[in-house]
Amino acid sequence: QAHLAESGGGLVQAGDSLRLSCAGSGGTFQSHAMGWFRQAPGLQREFVAAIGWSGERTIYEDDVKGRFTISRDRAKNTLSLQMVSLKPKHTPIYFCAADLIPRSSPLTEAFKDANSAYWGQGTQVTVSS
Repeated sequence: QAHLAESGGGLVQAGDSLRLSCAGSGGTFQSHAMGWFRQAPGLQREFVAAIGWSGERTIYEDDVKGRFTISRDRAKNTLSLQMVSLKPKHTPIYFCAADLIPRSSPLTEAFKDANSAYWGQGTQVTVSS
């Protein structure tokens, strides 16, 4: 049974950098679009970034553009999120996700149906001021 597991969260100060990782196991996600989402207590889950099956295409939420970088290693079945200039606005849990969409589909089509995607259990990121 394929699943995803995040790691790398922790406590950092505002302006610091942090790298999150997501490891797939029990199956390959090489054909999946993958992404990162975050959710703080009492708030809605928010899209952060996504990457296409080949790693060529990427999209980002406006607030993290220029600060976060999503990448993947298809051979290792892993996904990463490099975060710089972290802000203390919220202390969300970051989730990685994978969604099997046609290779010809725009990356924006991924994760439209959250229930159809694979989700990890999340990793907490706390940014202090």
